[in-house]
Amino acid sequence: MHKKLPHLLLILMATFGCKQKSNEVTYKHTNALINETSPYLLQHAHNPVNWEAWHPEVLERAKKEDKLLLISIGYAACHWCHVMEKECFEDEAVAQLMNEHFINIKIDREERPDVDQIYMDAIQMISGNGGWPLNIVALPDGRPFWGATYVPKDNWVKSLQQLAELYQKDKPRIEKYASDLSNGLHAINLVETDTESDLFNLDQLDAAVHNWSNYFDTFLGGHKRAPKFMMPNNWNFLLHYATAMDRPDLMEFVDTTLTRMAYGGVYDHVGGGFSRYAVDTKWHVPHFEKMLYDNGQLISLYAKAYAVSKNPLYKEVVEGTIAFTQEELLDESGGFYSSLDADSLDENGELEEGAYYVWTQEELQSLLGNDFELFQAYFNINSYGHWESGNYVLIKDKSDDAIAAEFNLSVPELNSKMTAALSKLKKERNKRSKPRLDDKILTSWNGFMLKGLVDAHRYVGNDDYLEIALNNAHFIKKELMKSDYSLFRNHKEGKSSINAFLEDYAIVIDAYISLYEVTFDMQWLQTAKNLLDHTRDHFYDETSGMFFYTSDNDHSLIRRTIETDDNVISSSNSIMAHNLFKMDKLFAEEGYDTIAKQMVKNIQKDFEQRAQGFANWLDLALLLNQNYYEVAIVGKDYKTLGEEIARAYVPNSILVGSPKDGAIELLQNRFAEDLTLIYVCQEGACKLPVDTASKALQLVGN
Repeated sequence: MHKKLPHLLLILMATFGCKQKSNEVTYKHTNALINETSPYLLQHAHNPVNWEAWHPEVLERAKKEDKLLLISIGYAACHWCHVMEKECFEDEAVAQLMNEHFINIKIDREERPDVDQIYMDAIQMISGNGGWPLNIVALPDGRPFWGATYVPKDNWVKSLQQLAELYQKDKPRIEKYASDLSNGLHAINLVETDTESDLFNLDQLDAAVHNWSNYFDTFLGGHKRAPKFMMPNNWNFLLHYATAMDRPDLMEFVDTTLTRMAYGGVYDHVGGGFSRYAVDTKWHVPHFEKMLYDNGQLISLYAKAYAVSKNPLYKEVVEGTIAFTQEELLDESGGFYSSLDADSLDENGELEEGAYYVWTQEELQSLLGNDFELFQAYFNINSYGHWESGNYVLIKDKSDDAIAAEFNLSVPELNSKMTAALSKLKKERNKRSKPRLDDKILTSWNGFMLKGLVDAHRYVGNDDYLEIALNNAHFIKKELMKSDYSLFRNHKEGKSSINAFLEDYAIVIDAYISLYEVTFDMQWLQTAKNLLDHTRDHFYDETSGMFFYTSDNDHSLIRRTIETDDNVISSSNSIMAHNLFKMDKLFAEEGYDTIAKQMVKNIQKDFEQRAQGFANWLDLALLLNQNYYEVAIVGKDYKTLGEEIARAYVPNSILVGSPKDGAIELLQNRFAEDLTLIYVCQEGACKLPVDTASKALQLVGN
């Protein structure tokens, strides 16, 4: 497909990734973005560029005026987006050129992933590259024909001049190219219904994992490449596979990966929480932005790994990451904000990536005094931990046991000294200018955080986490859910304006199911079912057997995307397939399982050769090849026994419970006076009841 698309212009395209100015008292310019709530859009509200937000009326005006669209997509925490703003969009001459020849649209990709997906596919087809800022020039109807990521000012001006001139002189040529590109965008997103193949089996799973293992970095964890992304769904699947198939070699690799991530600079040892990725192979130097979606998923992952291994490091990571999200991202309403920027003001008042997080040796010596030598060894204030320009990013490469032995300390003594040292650093760091906050609240990302909190409560055992989770679950229900169980995508300052996408529904459904399993409160299970049914009614594609990313109630651009590949965030279709599979165990009459299995069949042809891009699908394929257990607890002690069972890592199970006969079929006709009984079932067929958690866990093979 790519080879068939002609090259329109040989204009320099550079791929980098997001800088922004500090607030001013007065502004020379104010554009239409001042009416938006997205912090990223508001960052550009005082550019001399006449920016508009993505609204249907703007596109209609472009058609009437026969004016090209210049669409620039980014996000608030993006460093290179800010760089391009400073170089290009704050420049009066550049703005004049843009305003004269284009209708200029700014998009927050986190608010409008539906638009971002299409234009990201377009630029990858045009140039083979992708990233943010994502700059697209399109016909007035939105069909793209040129794109680039970060472009230096001079090249940007030249490119726009050429494009404007070409549109005036050779419009048919551009329209032909845009049409070809649109056809390509449709073609690459087609999913065919597979009615012939059998479901992916255990032998095929083994082959997929074997092929994938060629890319494992068994020394430093993750994959053999840089940059390194955390990829929670990858390690979640491998954790499940290693335990289910009794693969200690894979378990060792997962442990290495999780340990090295926790040791690395990508984890904030001072304030907790993870940055988005590491630019190197040893997880040392992060791209310093901190995203809610990463941290929510990683809380779940480390909590599950703790349930399996009881490694105290994993518990510390869970606790530290939740503490970070509470301190920096939790709104008083119960919702969580989106991110912290990579950039912050340095001592000279200039925005600099990572300025908030790094240390010089002199600073550390002054702060820590006699404890510096120990701290230096612990966090590698040496050539291994040096970043650039005399700045150090804290990184561990030895266990606490090894460091304690080196300094003739007990591990508790070492931990006490490091806790005190890090507390001093945090107090000092709080005096610095903080990274900018993106305080919009996104539904799917809050779903990830909700699931993380539930898993932390479940496997680590902190009731405070459940309280935060319940507050968040009620917030989603109150502020982001309509009476017909449709969802909003976004929320800020009491306003929700964008209809949700499949990702939002899928992640919230998953989180509500998980919340039900630790509370046994039917409102969460019933709400999950209502959301699932709404999604089936408005997103399901009968032709492909998959779900569209956008609802049939919303306008679509060029195509209705079907998202299938798992990335840092699992594909919305893979999460939906999981939800359907689980809910079928409780509501078999709805036929959810048939849809889930067909979805796996449609996608499985790529599993064996591209396993890491389908990790969440592989997780479901494994569940489909395992015995799956419904565990029903009935009686006055149902919550206590439920908590005991929930502490064990049993991914191939779902928990239900009630003090008496409950509303769902699995809980009916199970009550016995003065007894609390546990029924372990498969497809609704139950074994004889038992009365202790340990006996129930034996029945599920744990």
